[in-house]
Amino acid sequence: MSIVILGIESSCDDTSAAVIRDGVLLSNVIASQEVHAEFGGVVPELASRAHQQNIVPVVDTALKRAGISKSDLTAIGFTRGPGLLGSLLVGTSFAKGMSLGLRIPIVDVNHLHGHVLSHFIRRTEEDAVPAYPFICLLVSGGNSQIILVRNYNDMEILGQTIDDAAGEAFDKCAKVMGLPYPGGPHIDRLAAEGDAGRFKFAKPHIPGLDYSFSGLKTSFLYTLRDELKNDPGFIEENKADLAASLQKTIIDILMHKLDKAVKQTGVKTVAIGGGVSANSGVRDAVADYCSRNGLTAFIPPRVFTTDNAAMVAIAAYYKYLDRDFCRYDAVPYARVQV
Repeated sequence: MSIVILGIESSCDDTSAAVIRDGVLLSNVIASQEVHAEFGGVVPELASRAHQQNIVPVVDTALKRAGISKSDLTAIGFTRGPGLLGSLLVGTSFAKGMSLGLRIPIVDVNHLHGHVLSHFIRRTEEDAVPAYPFICLLVSGGNSQIILVRNYNDMEILGQTIDDAAGEAFDKCAKVMGLPYPGGPHIDRLAAEGDAGRFKFAKPHIPGLDYSFSGLKTSFLYTLRDELKNDPGFIEENKADLAASLQKTIIDILMHKLDKAVKQTGVKTVAIGGGVSANSGVRDAVADYCSRNGLTAFIPPRVFTTDNAAMVAIAAYYKYLDRDFCRYDAVPYARVQV
C-alpha cells in the first residue's frame, strides 16, 4: 500500500504544501508574501495573517495537482520549528485539525532537517540521492552551519555562525547599498557584471569550523562610509563591483571552513541547502571545489532551496517509516539546533 504524505510549511513568509507518494514528489505549491518588501524585512504579524489566508487554497491546490483526494493521505507532516511562532502556529493548528478530521497521524519536522533532506526529494524513481555520510553546508538568512549527516535522524553540527548568518550578511549589506529586500538575489544579479577583486573586505579568523560574518558586515559599511565622504555617487557608480567583491568574500569564508570540514571527516559527498544555496556564486564554488577534489556534489534545484513543503514532506516520510509520530499537545518552537 502506498504511503502518501502531505507536507505543510509555514515557518516564515512562504505558505507551502506538497504531496509525496512513496518518496516521489507529486506536487509542491508555494504562496509567497509580497507585503514585506516595503518594510525591508518580514513583519511577523503580517506573515501569520497571510498564512491564515493562504493555507486552505494552497493545500487544496497541492492535492489537486497531485491528483489525489484527502482520503488518500497516509499522514500529514508539518514544520514545527524553528521559525516565527505566529506563522508556525497556523501550519501546526491546520495540520492537527486536518489530522483529527481524517483520523491519520501527524509528523512534526525540524525546518533545518528539511533543508538538509531536500536532496532526497525525487521527482522520478531514478533520481539520485546522497549516500551517507555526507557534509551539508546549510546557508540561509538565519543559519550558517556545517553538518555531518550520518542518517536522516543522525546529524551533527561541526560548525556554525557565532553571530550573523551568510544570508544576513547579503541582505544587510544590500540594504546599505539601497537595494530592495530581500537583497541576496539583487547582489547575485549585480555580481555577475562586476569585478570581484576590486574591493577587499575583512575576513574573520575564528578557530575551528565556526563562522562569523559580523566583521565583514562592519568592514563593508565602513568602506561605503569612507568612500561616500569623497564621492556621494560612489555606491551607484560601483554597485556591480561592490556586489561582486562582497559575494566573493562571503563565498571565500564559507568555502574555507567547508574545506577544513571535508578534510577532517574524510567524506566523499558534499551537499548545500538553504536559501543562500540559490546564489549562483555559491553553487559554482561548491561544484568547482568538488570537481577539483574528486567529491560528489549535490546542489538542489533552486525551487528546493527556499522554504518549501516538499522538503517537509520528505522528512516526514522518513519519520513515518520509523513510526515517529507527533503528539497533539506538541507546540511550535522558535529556536532549535539541528
